[in-house]
Amino acid sequence: MCLAIPARVKSIQGVEAEVEIGGVSRKASIMLTPEAKVGDYVLLHTGYAINVIDEEEAEETLKLFEEIAEAEAKETR
Repeated sequence: MCLAIPARVKSIQGVEAEVEIGGVSRKASIMLTPEAKVGDYVLLHTGYAINVIDEEEAEETLKLFEEIAEAEAKETR
């Protein structure tokens, strides 16, 4: 199973972007999503942006990840 997570594009230089995930910035390739612009959300998988998604979908997915993390934390207490 593969997992891609939403990340917001902060800056772009050529085919490399700086993206933010949960307050953490990292570099990502936008080679597969040349249409990505600063401010867009992209689905990030193994360092590659594989799709541009709308903000509503991104925020809904991030909320679900947060709920999963909270449930996991409660379970391990």
